[in-house]
Amino acid sequence: MYEILVAIDDDVDGAHAQVDAIEELVDVADEVVVHLLHVFTDNPSGASIMQVEAAREASERLEELGVEVRAEETSGDPATQVLERAEVEDVDQICVGGRKRSPTGKALFGSVTQSVILGTERPVLVCGRRTEA
Repeated sequence: MYEILVAIDDDVDGAHAQVDAIEELVDVADEVVVHLLHVFTDNPSGASIMQVEAAREASERLEELGVEVRAEETSGDPATQVLERAEVEDVDQICVGGRKRSPTGKALFGSVTQSVILGTERPVLVCGRRTEA
């Protein structure tokens, strides 16, 4: 069994790109389990991951591929939460979406993807945005 933590944000195109990449893994692995994680920076109303369109669409597509999906949400700093959940679940790989940002933007606002890559020894798959439907 191969377990992947897929960190989903609000970007639907990015979520589809992540599923596209995982689809290739499904073709070569015997069994794939995806821990689908959405990190709310602030969630006072207690929203669920399935209220996030990107997560819903990713979950549906993954299930159509025969992947076991474990949908989870949490709140806090996204990079910290992704790294903590990867440890708790002892996943084989982390999959995150990448965003185009200028070097100045990264310096000012940080980069979740960069923090995840530098904060783990697990393989990290970085996916861009899907440009086709």
